[in-house]
Amino acid sequence: MASELGIQEQVFGGEHHSGRVARPLWTAMKRGALGRCPHCGEGKLFAGFTKSVDKCSVCGEELHHHRADDLPAYLVIVIVGHIVLGSFMALEATSTLSMWQHIAIWVPLTIALSVALLQPVKGAVIGLQWALYMHGFGGEKDATEPRPGT
Repeated sequence: MASELGIQEQVFGGEHHSGRVARPLWTAMKRGALGRCPHCGEGKLFAGFTKSVDKCSVCGEELHHHRADDLPAYLVIVIVGHIVLGSFMALEATSTLSMWQHIAIWVPLTIALSVALLQPVKGAVIGLQWALYMHGFGGEKDATEPRPGT
């Protein structure tokens, strides 16, 4: 249908993208989640808690142009929300804890899970972008499109 209308299908990453070699998606995401370079798996991905390095110290892969932005935080909220809400509902259905006991359990658990998951999720998002040649990882300049009417 799309080809009949003259619309070209958009495909991101791998061999569909100008003859590029497909990069291992799950391997890159796993390496990123472990805080390693998505390309070689050896160099460190983070210089600080969530500050990524500009360039891998082992293989030299440039990582400064990633666009993880807010996606890791949103994903962490979804993951932690499902874990905490499901656990809360299961505990509430099987016990009779007071309000302060719930607060003593769920607030620290929510904070601890959020802090523990933020860096691995951000690393996985950077690995995803690297594997799919997104945002400059394919060597092209990442330019913004002009707004209509300008």
